[in-house]
Amino acid sequence: MLPSLPGLGILLLLGCWVPAAPSAGTYLCSSSPVNGEFLWSSSVRSIHHSSVYMFLSQCLYLCLSFFFRESESAVCAPVKRMSQEMLLEVAHGQASPCSLTFGQYACAQSAWLQALPDDFLVSLYTCLSPKPASAVDPEYSVLFFSKYDAKKLIAALTMFSQRFSHVPLSLEWNMIFINGLWEKMLEVPDVDSPPVLSQWIHEGLQPFLVEPKVFACLRAKNLSCETFQMIVAALNGIYANLPVEEQRNLYAGIKHYLIQDESNQKCYSAAVPGLNSTAWFGNYLGSFLEHATVGDLQLFGDEATLQRFTRDPVNIQMISNLTLLRETALYYTSLLTSGPGFPLSSLPDRLVCYLSPSAVSNLSRDDALSLAQRITKSCPLNLTHRGITRERAPSSLTTEELQVASALVRKFEHFPPEILRGLGQAAVGLSISSIENSIRDEDLEASIPALGKVRGWSAEQSSAIINKLLRSGYQIPDGQSLAKLGSLVAGLNSSTLRSLSSEVILEAVKLPEFAEQMLPLPSALKMAFVEKLSSSVHHPADLVKYIPDALASYIPKSLLVFGEEKPNIQDLNSKTWTREQAAMFFSDIMKTEPDFSSLSQSVLQGFTCAAANEVEEERFQELAKVMKKKNVKLGEDQLNCLVKMVTLHGIPKDLDSYPKDLLLFLSPSDYAATGSCRQFFANIGEANLDLLQRESSQRKQLLLEALACLRIPGTQVTEEDAEVLGRLVCDLSGEYITSSGGNLLKQLSKCDSFLPEQEEAIRSIISSGNTMFGPPAAWSAFTLNELNGLIPVLDHSILQQIPKNALTVWLKNFARDSALSREELATVVEELRPTRHKRADGCPAGKQITEIVLEDDLMPLNYTPGELRACLKNVSLENHLSQMLTYAFSVEQLAVLKEHLDETYPDGYPESLLYKLGSLISFVTPEDVSKWNIYSADTLAALLVNEPSDDQASVIIKRYIDLGNPLNVTALNAIGTRYVCLLNETELKMIDSNSLKLASLNLSACSERTKEILYAKAKSAFSDQQRSPAYYQLIEPYLGGAPAADLKALSKDNVNMNISTFMKLRRDSLMSLTPLEVEGLLGMHLGDLSKWQTTSPIREWVQRQKQSELDKLHVGLTGGTQEGYINLVTPKFQSPSSASLGTVAMTFHLLPALLTSFLMMWVFS
Repeated sequence: MLPSLPGLGILLLLGCWVPAAPSAGTYLCSSSPVNGEFLWSSSVRSIHHSSVYMFLSQCLYLCLSFFFRESESAVCAPVKRMSQEMLLEVAHGQASPCSLTFGQYACAQSAWLQALPDDFLVSLYTCLSPKPASAVDPEYSVLFFSKYDAKKLIAALTMFSQRFSHVPLSLEWNMIFINGLWEKMLEVPDVDSPPVLSQWIHEGLQPFLVEPKVFACLRAKNLSCETFQMIVAALNGIYANLPVEEQRNLYAGIKHYLIQDESNQKCYSAAVPGLNSTAWFGNYLGSFLEHATVGDLQLFGDEATLQRFTRDPVNIQMISNLTLLRETALYYTSLLTSGPGFPLSSLPDRLVCYLSPSAVSNLSRDDALSLAQRITKSCPLNLTHRGITRERAPSSLTTEELQVASALVRKFEHFPPEILRGLGQAAVGLSISSIENSIRDEDLEASIPALGKVRGWSAEQSSAIINKLLRSGYQIPDGQSLAKLGSLVAGLNSSTLRSLSSEVILEAVKLPEFAEQMLPLPSALKMAFVEKLSSSVHHPADLVKYIPDALASYIPKSLLVFGEEKPNIQDLNSKTWTREQAAMFFSDIMKTEPDFSSLSQSVLQGFTCAAANEVEEERFQELAKVMKKKNVKLGEDQLNCLVKMVTLHGIPKDLDSYPKDLLLFLSPSDYAATGSCRQFFANIGEANLDLLQRESSQRKQLLLEALACLRIPGTQVTEEDAEVLGRLVCDLSGEYITSSGGNLLKQLSKCDSFLPEQEEAIRSIISSGNTMFGPPAAWSAFTLNELNGLIPVLDHSILQQIPKNALTVWLKNFARDSALSREELATVVEELRPTRHKRADGCPAGKQITEIVLEDDLMPLNYTPGELRACLKNVSLENHLSQMLTYAFSVEQLAVLKEHLDETYPDGYPESLLYKLGSLISFVTPEDVSKWNIYSADTLAALLVNEPSDDQASVIIKRYIDLGNPLNVTALNAIGTRYVCLLNETELKMIDSNSLKLASLNLSACSERTKEILYAKAKSAFSDQQRSPAYYQLIEPYLGGAPAADLKALSKDNVNMNISTFMKLRRDSLMSLTPLEVEGLLGMHLGDLSKWQTTSPIREWVQRQKQSELDKLHVGLTGGTQEGYINLVTPKFQSPSSASLGTVAMTFHLLPALLTSFLMMWVFS
């Protein structure tokens, strides 16, 4: 039994304390008994981050409060009496729970309350939460829950948890409820035992604990370190069963206790018996250490003390079973290994993945080999790094991992097979020169099985190994020989792969271990694999069966038309498809699959209106609900169709059963039968708001309705309301951001972009320091990681305030896993370099560029442009260029790298270098391109994937064609949607129809002539599918060039063309369509005509039609020609600017005479 159980209560409540910015939220705190009297705080306070401690000192302590019988009578004196019969009426559903007050329930006899049903708490909260809390409500809460039977209360809380586990609770009523609930929990026998504590915290109190600020007014009072240690031990016992968010909240409380007196060594003193244990992390943090940041550790003790802690055997044993935040693991490992006397053999296996290069620099060869084997065993491909905001590529390695591997490899001069096998994963540290000069050909071939298991090879390394193997006579006669290459297969070039027989490829990909190696391959190589595989099978169903998942998304749509022989559903489910691919076979699946829940998310995203229109309404409702359960992401056109079909016979009352994105196309009133407007906008905040254009009227209206629903006064938004708004916060004006202080920063950091006024407001708030993150001068690397989405907004004045060390640590440990572009990261790097650049007469001492320097992604920090220019002399970059161009070099530094390449290759870059240009492409000139030998479509693809400007791309494509290369499938996919519109008529006519069949293009931005040429070629390419339901999916991207006759034919095929495609049709073709033909084309989307009838070209089409024919469509179109009137429409669609103004004027001048002549003829006829 714990010596001081109330302390446990205080800690758990305190656990969610975090300093917060000022907000409209209020916190109601109850008091302890004083001299036998039960007193209460009657104040409602707001918390400001700078006065938290003053506020906390004024708060009275909830955990010690208890009731004396005398106090209950005082509390209940003003409460209106009620009878047992009144309570029973509520219990039996004969009266509304809202008919009685909270005070009446609290002051009722205990026996009466046991008659209340288990769902009563849900009803009570629903009655109370819309009302503002009063000063006595915390008293009622403690009194009410003290009378509840514990088992009955757990049952009631379980139902409450099920109802509100994902719905934000009212902040003040959350506080009031937990006031009483916690006191009740502390009375429960054995509450300190892990099973009982777990049941209460995890099952009963979960909806209350998810809001940290509920506990802001609670802190421990004179709790001894011994007692606190016992509390941490009890919490540690239930740690594994708690959700991550609750773990974090509790850790925040533990941390607050340990730093509350601002001592750097709370509960530790080497000179005090009982407080001199160096097992401090185990005693006072336990498993909660998983949530500690480097900044937190530095608050717990100075570096010398922390080093003693890290080396304690108890802590070492504990850390062996924890997964620390990446930044913390690196720091912890550094503390362990930086001082003398710590053998790496004692380092926990989990921490060998976080070693620094300096920690391995003095190892012997035997020790290096032993450590390499531990790294191979302990740092597997799927090693999870906590604290990373987005998932790394499976083959990606951190700079430290690469540097450690290089340091271990440098212990050896030659690499016989036994050394290469022993190095294992550390072999990734082999330099190009070592591969080419220090490994004998026969040793390299003998080591292929070991080298093929290494992850993280650079393109240069894998190419060097493969090329050396092939030069030495290595043969690939069968699939086993190809599969043996493993991860080295990335070093094959496309032409080598295409030279292999299709049977060899098929045999290799059937081997699961080889199929796993497909994921990190470059796109050109993936397409080459698909090309070979498709030629090795006789039917598309076989292609689906054998294709590795990593290659599935590269299958051309035209190869997914199955005809009579359908693929196995499980084969389709096991692959990852694009939305366009899945649409090809979605119709077939709808007809044959009885159980939609058996379909994968990837297959379901192929939803099409045409396919859904063919199933019964009940089956469709089932399909839509399965999409919600599987979290299927649909596009705007798909959702437009879905919402029409879901609401065909009225708004369903269970809208929460349908995809959340559907709500973007509905209003709060549509949701009224399902839930409150607050719940509606909480769902909207989690939806994909990008489906609506940012400045669209629909999105603006959603924001206005949300602000009205939340009853936000003026322009100040609380953090609680910001969480409900979710992504809608991104649309708030600068005025709202400024007025709301720091309440919006967390949500704003998730936004993709900002308007100038929003950026200015964000900078103003951050500069003030009045946020939960404090002033920029106090930020840590972890703060930067939390706010990484706002880093592009920060200007020089803010960046220069952030500690340089924090920026450096963030760049080193977090930046590569953020969503920021290389250019945005370069802005941060600029802040860390000296502002004044000394002219470099030569390379400064200590700045010579070695392989170690070239492998360091912080290299841009260490060189001014002048130093970089001087130090690059006589340095070959070719083997490191692709890796270097991922570093955050500034524009000036990149220009220096380009200069260096120009000097190295004055007659033009070799083709092998063109694959590695990356961000240097923006510096390329037409003169540069004229010297390049672009002999393969793969090279063209490698150049265009860098997204050069249109002018640069035109020059590159022209150079490729001028050298006699064909516009084949690889070339067309390389040119893609972005650049296809740059092709001139001569180049377009060079495209073979069969190549177009396998390419993926979108012509919406192209000229009408380009669309006409490519439509004709696409029609020819897909002619064998014209009678197939899949034909429309194949031809749809090219319909902008279709003549009227072909559109009229399509109108008979139930294609359900979406309105965006319809508006991009060739203008003369569209104007030739009758209302009946348009109805046939649009199908389910016909109603969209009325939304767009004032927009060209629909406006002009409407004006050409008879109003009587438009009325037959029953969609509310107006503006057509009335009976008996003549509709004068210019027969040619020529812009006024292209016609003579004189001609136009003459036409209008003669119009009266022409009309008179016409009427005279009509009268006399």
